[in-house]
Amino acid sequence: MCVAAGIGGALGSMIGHAAGRGGLIVGGVLGGVILVVVMGFLATRFAWIDRPRRLWTVLGGVFGFLLAVLVALSTLSSPIGPVLSTLLVGVGAVLGATVGQSAHEKA
Repeated sequence: MCVAAGIGGALGSMIGHAAGRGGLIVGGVLGGVILVVVMGFLATRFAWIDRPRRLWTVLGGVFGFLLAVLVALSTLSSPIGPVLSTLLVGVGAVLGATVGQSAHEKA
């Protein structure tokens, strides 16, 4: 999910670049969010996550991606910040899946 969000952000910003600086940022955010959602559905299809956890996993991944966008925009002077910020997507997805797990489910 981390890699997909990065690829989606890059492709979205390339497409949005035609609309100027605002389009660059909006396109990057939309591209990343779309691929996080797509990866949530693919993860369910490949049985990496249970179907009841898909919503929470996707929401956590999207929240992590939005945090990663803020970190990346704040640390553009260094290549390390934007690259490492993509890890927030995975952390958000794992935390979302954990929150989405019912206490009554068998582990």
